[in-house]
Amino acid sequence: MGERLSPLCFSRLRSAPFVSRAILIHVTVLATRRLPGSAWDELRDVEIAAPAELDAARSDVHVLVVANETVDDDVLDRLPALRLVANFGAGYDRIDVDACARRGVAVTNTPGVLDAATADLSFALMLATRRRVVEGDALVRSGEWSTGWSAGPFLGREVTGATLGIVGLGRIGAAVAHRAGGFDLRVLYTQRRRADTAVAEFRELDDLLSEADVVTLHVPLTPETQGLISRERLALLPDGATLVNTSRGAVVDEDALVDELVSGRISAGLDVFVHEPHVPASLLGLPNVVLTPHIASATVEARSAMTRLVVDNIRALERGAPLLTPVS
Repeated sequence: MGERLSPLCFSRLRSAPFVSRAILIHVTVLATRRLPGSAWDELRDVEIAAPAELDAARSDVHVLVVANETVDDDVLDRLPALRLVANFGAGYDRIDVDACARRGVAVTNTPGVLDAATADLSFALMLATRRRVVEGDALVRSGEWSTGWSAGPFLGREVTGATLGIVGLGRIGAAVAHRAGGFDLRVLYTQRRRADTAVAEFRELDDLLSEADVVTLHVPLTPETQGLISRERLALLPDGATLVNTSRGAVVDEDALVDELVSGRISAGLDVFVHEPHVPASLLGLPNVVLTPHIASATVEARSAMTRLVVDNIRALERGAPLLTPVS
């Protein structure tokens, strides 16, 4: 079972948190939810509760598991013995990493293991939106389909042969770019630094938006990317273009996007929104937008792998070993 973590052990971890040590320590975990997959059952001492639900400060909690939920000074005050925030997800924009660092609390996330699932959903949204799949499904289910195939009401736009613009060619963006080859897409990308890649051509952001038939967003939410796709930049999209967002809602000026979609000038496939789970009411009846409830990583395989990584980071802390995916 190992010994319960002592103040001395914590002192050693604080001074050199990522240096391997032979000692095995026991940690108590507070999690805001049970995570999916069998790896979760390997943890020995877990309590399920939100920090805000605690009646008082808890000096016995060493690890906090969250799914990109708020971790700020107030939360950290409630957990004075905390040594690790293990985030279930790649994005961690709601975790105050600087506040954690000031208190010697490490932060980990789960990058890499959800790339394929997110890239797949990005393509699903492209196809569903461009080929008007959701509209067609609704027509069939309503019993109102009454025309022959040649007189069908839903003329879409092809994905094959179109120009795809990728905003952010990181792990997920690169996975999208590789999938694009199967659709004979011409691929453009933009990001702060040019990449050494043969899968896409670099463009400055405004040029990419003006040139692409489909634009897909794969950047983290940071002060620099909040509102990155502004009203002025949305206006650069060609008529009939499609915007796909599986990153974070606030990367786009949501009010401006709603206006563009209401006008019918462009279409969109959206998995993320600014005030989740609230979705702007103006979008709900529009035929030119496909809406999904933040499900980019929602596959059995991806979520299980994410849990595996959360648990492996916690077990590394117990061993005094380097964390697998520390957030810098």
